[in-house]
Amino acid sequence: MNIIFVLIPIAILFVIIAGAVFFWAIRSEQFEDLDRQGSNILFDEEQPATKGKDQPNDDKQP
Repeated sequence: MNIIFVLIPIAILFVIIAGAVFFWAIRSEQFEDLDRQGSNILFDEEQPATKGKDQPNDDKQP
């Protein structure tokens, strides 16, 4: 029976911590635009990367 007096405050503490983390995530906009990252894998890039001699090289000095 004494374990109940330990487990109930620990459970309440876990609920408070989980609630605080959840509301922090909402305030910091972690749940905004959930569909964009899932649909990015389905579509190609708008401008594919060029390979070879067509690619400009800005590292060369004049």
